[in-house]
Amino acid sequence: LRIDGEVYKHVVQSRRTLRFERSGKAFFLKAHWGVGWKEIFKNLVSLRRPILGARNEWLAIQALNDIGVDTMRIAAYGAEGLNPARIKSFLVTEALEHTVDLEHWLPLLQQDCRRPQCVRLKRAVMRKVAEIARKLHSHGMNHRDLYLCHFRVDLSDGASYPEPEHLRIYLMDLHRAQIRRKTPARWIIKDISALLYSSLYACKGLRLSRTDYLRFVQAYVGDDWRRSLINQQRFWRRVVRRAIRTGLKTIKTPPPVPQVLLRVLD
Repeated sequence: LRIDGEVYKHVVQSRRTLRFERSGKAFFLKAHWGVGWKEIFKNLVSLRRPILGARNEWLAIQALNDIGVDTMRIAAYGAEGLNPARIKSFLVTEALEHTVDLEHWLPLLQQDCRRPQCVRLKRAVMRKVAEIARKLHSHGMNHRDLYLCHFRVDLSDGASYPEPEHLRIYLMDLHRAQIRRKTPARWIIKDISALLYSSLYACKGLRLSRTDYLRFVQAYVGDDWRRSLINQQRFWRRVVRRAIRTGLKTIKTPPPVPQVLLRVLD
């Protein structure tokens, strides 16, 4: 916990994230000093399980490894203390060098989408993100912050745009992830609406087509995606409404909602 480095996040006094190097290799350290009883009671009153330290993310990374989702690689983990409000803990992961988050990378890909390779790559990204979300939810997991900025595409081969068949995407920031036997519908809706919100409002310059959205649904649901849009209409309406509502809260002048999504609300 005394390791020093380049601080990336220090939003609360009880937690910070920093980057450091050892023997020429880069790592990220997430250090926790206890959330306090106030935070614990606030979560319990809201019927939420409080996150007490680094253990939650440590378990989530292992769970993703078990279901075949690329994520961070654990270098070290430790915890100390019995008082739940004062547990000290840390998680060290290897830095994912030569990667970039989808929120910044997708608009660049969009600009070059006239090239055949970029068109195929864009489709592969849509399919890969949907498959990751499907694996999470079908194995009792949900991310709680499933925005495109928490996906990182591997560019270690040196090219700005990897070959679609070699596409590799990592899922990051699992601090608030939840693991159960079965993922409740409301948390699935939160995750999928976060992805939709990112594509509509967070990725500046990104404009997805009707086909793009349907490709995502097909990859997430499977071959019965047409039936899902009809039989699970209430689910998809809640996803769209939540994404739009979040956009209206966070963006002063949000862009118009695509017609394909408005039809879902009809």
